[in-house]
Amino acid sequence: MPPPKPGVIPLAPLKLGDVLNGAFSTMGRYWKQLFGMAAALYGGAALVMAAAVAVAYSAVAHHVDELVSLGYGEDPASADVVPLLVAGGVMVLLGIVVMSVVSGLMYAAVPAVLQEAVLGRPVVFATVWRRAWAHVAPVIGALVLTALIVIVPMVLIAVAFIGVIISLVAMDDGGSGGSATAITLGVVGALATGPVAAWLWIKFCLAPAVVVFEGQRPVAALRRSSQLVHGDWWRIFGITLLAALMASAAGYVIQMPFSVLGVFPGMIGTTSLDDDPSATAVIIAVSGYLVATLLGQLVSQIISTTFPQLVTGLLYVDRRMRTEDLGPVLAQAAGAQAAGPQTAGATAPPPPPHAGETPAPPPHPGGAPQE
Repeated sequence: MPPPKPGVIPLAPLKLGDVLNGAFSTMGRYWKQLFGMAAALYGGAALVMAAAVAVAYSAVAHHVDELVSLGYGEDPASADVVPLLVAGGVMVLLGIVVMSVVSGLMYAAVPAVLQEAVLGRPVVFATVWRRAWAHVAPVIGALVLTALIVIVPMVLIAVAFIGVIISLVAMDDGGSGGSATAITLGVVGALATGPVAAWLWIKFCLAPAVVVFEGQRPVAALRRSSQLVHGDWWRIFGITLLAALMASAAGYVIQMPFSVLGVFPGMIGTTSLDDDPSATAVIIAVSGYLVATLLGQLVSQIISTTFPQLVTGLLYVDRRMRTEDLGPVLAQAAGAQAAGPQTAGATAPPPPPHAGETPAPPPHPGGAPQE
């Protein structure tokens, strides 16, 4: 007898096809909630950063023109360089803050949709937003703690890259300097720490889903994720890697037409430039290409972010069905929802409480009251 399937997946341990089909089905059934949330967040982030760039450029435009107009062999004045460095630093910090909030909301919104998709329940955008916002802080905490894992190998790779650049420059000057040490340290260190970082990354990859499904705090979510991944690391690694590759390929294909379309306004705009254009004139001339490229990146980002998170959320549900026999509980909850309050019976788990109601044992996969 096949397992019940009230929503996007059968309520039994999932195969690879079940996970991928469940992710695609969720995107198909709940595309308004998922893509609407992603478009609002990433589009809003793009507008915030665009406004910040415009303000920053208006403040340092004179300094940019001074640097562009320098002749060969002329050294830039510190009065022109320092404002650019300050503006760039502010933009980087603002970008980190904005993307942290956006990523936290997206990593919280996808499991919030999956909670209903697994049981075949409808969910409105307002509910997804409310649940995502309620969990954004602990989700960001879990993401930050997980991201700290890959800092060491990334820094070492950056050290090796800088060492290569220094070595190339030193060769032109007739010396090698100490770049060989930097290259060796970076390469060897990255090779030594990279596998450990990948191992820990997969162990903690379910933490955002744990935060939303179970209401855990960041550190507890990391421990819970490690517990669920235990004994199934290679399978989760393979499925996660496959989902990331599929999303990257889809994002690249989506972005290509926008890049091609953006070439034409860029070519038309550059033909109107004089022999010695200012930096502002160049930016205006290529603005059409920049807008088309940004739109392509926005659409690509929506796909390449949503799909892997859906796969990870379904892996969380799969691990709980395998290790904690969650399937019958979900089937009972789905049956109670389908039967309705008149025939569901007193023993059926009630739906999650609305804001202001007394929490009752919910039928969500997380096993903790939502909202």
